[in-house]
Amino acid sequence: MEPSIAALGGRSPGRVIKRYLLATRPKFLTASVLPVLLGTAAGFAMTGSVNAEVFVLALAATVFVHAGANVINDVFDETTGNDGINEGRIYPFTGGSRFIQNGVLDVGQMTRWALLLLAMGAVAGIGLAAVKGLMVIGFGLVGIGLGVLYSAPPVRLSGRGLGEVAVGIAFGVLPVMGAAWLQSGALTIGLFLLSLPVGLWVTSILVINEVPDIDADGQSGRRTLIVQLGTQGGRLLYIALQLAALAATVAAAYVGMVPLWAAIVPALIAGGAFVAGGGIVDPGEDAVRLRKSIEMTLASHAIGTLWLVIAVATKGL
Repeated sequence: MEPSIAALGGRSPGRVIKRYLLATRPKFLTASVLPVLLGTAAGFAMTGSVNAEVFVLALAATVFVHAGANVINDVFDETTGNDGINEGRIYPFTGGSRFIQNGVLDVGQMTRWALLLLAMGAVAGIGLAAVKGLMVIGFGLVGIGLGVLYSAPPVRLSGRGLGEVAVGIAFGVLPVMGAAWLQSGALTIGLFLLSLPVGLWVTSILVINEVPDIDADGQSGRRTLIVQLGTQGGRLLYIALQLAALAATVAAAYVGMVPLWAAIVPALIAGGAFVAGGGIVDPGEDAVRLRKSIEMTLASHAIGTLWLVIAVATKGL
């Protein structure tokens, strides 16, 4: 069910907390939690220990920035006309949180909430910088920049066919390598290869989530890759991303970041991409099949990343 005033309105503390918490789309915050876990596991594999304080601060900073980006993206997608005209959405996966459109929170409230969340992420980042040095600030600025500029005009990366790359970096390369560097002080080609499957899997989520929104995005001038390629081209892109994730895992094994058996689950995911990719059709043609493909893609990202966490953490055992 989409959010409603009947379900979430009211001034009681419980209703207010629930309203603002759900506006962050908490079910999807695993996209920032799991890469941090993988990077931390890689740091553990490299050093044999984990700095718990650094891990907690890194996790808090990443989650707060992700939550803030979710909320501010809802604001920009309302002001640029995307979500208001989106009739093909498959809630809760596409079309935004619907908090603004359904009158649960207004643009001003969502903007203030987003800024508070981003500020909380910045505070956690400052704490990390105090422990690990100013390079943390660089990681943080890139993360916040990608999260905000994804939908913020006039840059609006999502409208230029660059949003998919931005998401792959922001929820793959950046948090995995950043978390690993915080624990080990190293930035290596192996870590980069390890981060690629996660970035490619999360990009696959974005690509398939763009399918139900294709009409609204096209009407509002948001030229996502799905708008540019169409469903047939999007299907090929989706499968290519999953195959590339498998190739990156094999490459990470080749340089010793993970054992070769780590490629088993990515191989299964790549095989399943031909099934899930078949669901990339016009929402009016088979919305049920498309929803199942979206759910399968989300599960593949979570299972695949957790599998890599296990593979990395147990490599030396």
